[in-house]
Amino acid sequence: MKLVSFRSSRSVTALALAALVACGGGDDDDSAGNLPPTVTLSAATSGTTGVAMTLSATAADGDGVAKVEFFDGATLLGEDTSSPYSLSWTPASTGTHSITARATDSSGAATTSTAVNVAVTPPGGADAIAPTVTLATPANLATGLTGTVSLSATAADNVGVTGVEFQVDGIPLGAAVTSTPYAATVDTSLFTTGQHVLRARASDAAGNVSAWATAVVQFGGSVNQPSGFTRNETWITGLSSATAFAQAADGRIFVAQQGGAIRVIKNGALLATPFATVAVDSSGERGLIGIALHPDFAINGFLYIYSTRTAGGAHNRISRFTAVGDVAAGGSELALVDLPNLSGATNHNGGGMHFGSDGKLYVGVGENGTSALAQDLSHPFGKLLRFNEDGTIPSDNPFFASQSGLARAIWASGLRNPFTFAVQQGTGRIHINDVGQDTWEEINLGAAGANYGWPNSEGPNNVGAGSTGPLFAYRHDDANPLGSGPGGFFKGFAIAGGAFYPVNGAFPAGYRDQYYFADFVNEFVGRLDMANGNVAYAFARLSGSPVDLLVGIDGALYVLTRGGITRISAP
Repeated sequence: MKLVSFRSSRSVTALALAALVACGGGDDDDSAGNLPPTVTLSAATSGTTGVAMTLSATAADGDGVAKVEFFDGATLLGEDTSSPYSLSWTPASTGTHSITARATDSSGAATTSTAVNVAVTPPGGADAIAPTVTLATPANLATGLTGTVSLSATAADNVGVTGVEFQVDGIPLGAAVTSTPYAATVDTSLFTTGQHVLRARASDAAGNVSAWATAVVQFGGSVNQPSGFTRNETWITGLSSATAFAQAADGRIFVAQQGGAIRVIKNGALLATPFATVAVDSSGERGLIGIALHPDFAINGFLYIYSTRTAGGAHNRISRFTAVGDVAAGGSELALVDLPNLSGATNHNGGGMHFGSDGKLYVGVGENGTSALAQDLSHPFGKLLRFNEDGTIPSDNPFFASQSGLARAIWASGLRNPFTFAVQQGTGRIHINDVGQDTWEEINLGAAGANYGWPNSEGPNNVGAGSTGPLFAYRHDDANPLGSGPGGFFKGFAIAGGAFYPVNGAFPAGYRDQYYFADFVNEFVGRLDMANGNVAYAFARLSGSPVDLLVGIDGALYVLTRGGITRISAP
């Protein structure tokens, strides 16, 4: 009996212990099954230094919430032990503050809320202070960069930086980087060997942006045109000493050859029969050296040339032909303007010709090796001249009232040899390329009455009162340190050719609305970014000497060399 009773007692005890374990034990501080509290923070996303704002939280827990603490980052701002949980906080510093709430229950379990970023600004209204940015790598004037190049930047703001943008040549390198480290990469194999500009810019939540931080660098390698472009250097061959060209609305291209022939390219082929041939003096830089089409060429067939004639002494003449199909009408050449006789020097004749947006004919004339004539307002040499379409002189020319004869045609002065220039369609903006002597090649912004300084100044050197310095200039030799100063890494000896690429052309967006220029000696094409401080980028390397540029009606860039035409297109 006792034995049975003992066994029954042990069974009861075991059952009681099992029940106790199943119920979680008898002690409240055993937290093996405790759940942490929940917590949600509410706060305004903006604030002002010195002005109190309320931080509120809702928290719940089965065992009861012991407290809710409020933090700015890792800094405890204060706590509240009873619901509704809140804290009055007065920001002491500007910037972005990461505010959180942490709820703790009676068993010590805790939960931290999702952060609320509060942008704190100084008193007096919206943040108007722009962030700052520094492009840390690569270094300015870095040379021979190849492969994938890493860019890095540091940025700061009184409130907080929301992003940093990176660019190469004004082209975005992906989306803005929104958190540190601020970095991007560029594949140099996608860009033409030569000068490029890397940029970084920071922004903040108020929409303020920093100035661009820049690095002018040189990409190495042997890349002849950007990725996505096609360069066809044999598009047209068979030209002889070509000097200038112009395209009609029907697609035909008319080419001036120094020896006196005007050639026609039609449907991508050079026609065997010249449009016309004139007898010229082609010694040195003389000859048939300029050509332009009337804005209404499709209607009137007027084609203008600038050539060196010998009757009465060697001199340059502006004359006009009338087209009949692909040739000039017999006997249609009409002499419009005969410039003064040339000296024994055969250089610096100019020759650029274009119609402006005002319907006037602009003509570049060199100083014929006599530099003083460029400053002489009584003489047409060393000037950009402006005529009516019939060769008469417009009465609104800047020196019409003060001068007489051909000097009334002067529109701008102080030029050495404006062999090429260009007019931007729509705006009428003119860029004048002036070939330098000792040190610099120039791109000048055309303006009525402007004096570009030659021979008193060349490039950015010695530009004095009353003279207009160039928009861009590049040297004949390397700067020291390499790449420093105006022109950066660009180097050449004879700027020749200019064309404005339209904003709606076929090129990718980053290559539009820019001015393209070439160098006859160093055989390159560059592009001038007018929207970013008139800095220039390498665009194409050539195997022939360029003398002129034009943007075709098909959106391609055409480069006239002495022996043919190179076509650069995208794709």
